[in-house]
Amino acid sequence: MSALATEHKAVNLGQGFPDYPMPEELTALVNKAMHNGFNQYAPMPGWMPLRESIAEKIQLLYNTKVNPDTEITITPGGTYAIYTALTTVLQPGDEVIVFEPGYDSYIPNIEVNGARAVLVDLQFPDYRIDWDAVRSKITARTRMIMINSPHNPTGAVLREEDMHQLQALVKDTNILILSDEVYEHLIFDNIPHQSILRYPDLLQRSFVCFSFGKVYHCTGWKLGYCVAPAAFTKEFRKVHQFNCFSCHTPSQVALADYLKNSGTYLRLSSEMQHKRDYFASLMKKTRFTPLPSYGSYFQCYQYDRISDESDKDFAIRITKEFGIATIPVSAFYQSGKDNKVIRFCFAKKEATLEQAVERLRKI
Repeated sequence: MSALATEHKAVNLGQGFPDYPMPEELTALVNKAMHNGFNQYAPMPGWMPLRESIAEKIQLLYNTKVNPDTEITITPGGTYAIYTALTTVLQPGDEVIVFEPGYDSYIPNIEVNGARAVLVDLQFPDYRIDWDAVRSKITARTRMIMINSPHNPTGAVLREEDMHQLQALVKDTNILILSDEVYEHLIFDNIPHQSILRYPDLLQRSFVCFSFGKVYHCTGWKLGYCVAPAAFTKEFRKVHQFNCFSCHTPSQVALADYLKNSGTYLRLSSEMQHKRDYFASLMKKTRFTPLPSYGSYFQCYQYDRISDESDKDFAIRITKEFGIATIPVSAFYQSGKDNKVIRFCFAKKEATLEQAVERLRKI
């Protein structure tokens, strides 16, 4: 869709990346690190001061103590962290429970390791988890359950009750958890983020994956991290060492300083919520019907008052005819399930959102 947007000079609300600058302070800190000579390999697990800053943040947010030496690994992006965690534990024949719609890397990552994705649909239209459906999918081969909150592509979030259901489901089993929390700081309406890091019993069986790029508007940095128990981290690093080995040093040095100020991440939710709310106010002038978004860069809209087309055909047509690019949510299902829903990315400048909605009003 991004290629199609470029071809037709469309406003791109499809792919999830901001069109506004990253924080100037963080850019300056990277430049400072380069000028100060931090341009060689960082240690394989990551720059220790950065891991210490992350541990301090986890303590502040979740009242959980994590050892920065043995339980945090810096990675080249959240997607890499997810792949590495899966590769660390999966063997041919294993099963992994995956919720759909879901981020498109999950299933290829599972299958390349010889394992099988067992799919559970989130309940439309609020995209909640049906925990009875999850229980029905558990077998002797179930190795892992993957969760994602705030959720891409829908903006749904897990609630405390979901975490209690997950606790009950995995208790007295050997099932592991992979928690994709790359939008950790982009959660709205004063809803607390239900991180795995809040739950010691769940953390002891989990890999928890994060992204600096998503929350600090620098997706091109491809920098993230994985938090996991020491025994898991030891195995995770065996894969990491012979794949990437080390991540961009100046960015790590800069982030180590930047994270010392808790305001740099505590204000992010309100900033992104403002963009969600502004976009929603503009969209009231269109014939699209909103579905709730409680976090992430994204909000989904139904177009049932406009067309009976498939979401793919509709998304392609409005890109070509109206110059506005979105993502059809059927692309996030292996089956191509089509609920006539498209996803918008509202992590854009206000002028971009205004230009986009001006075009959407004509549809």
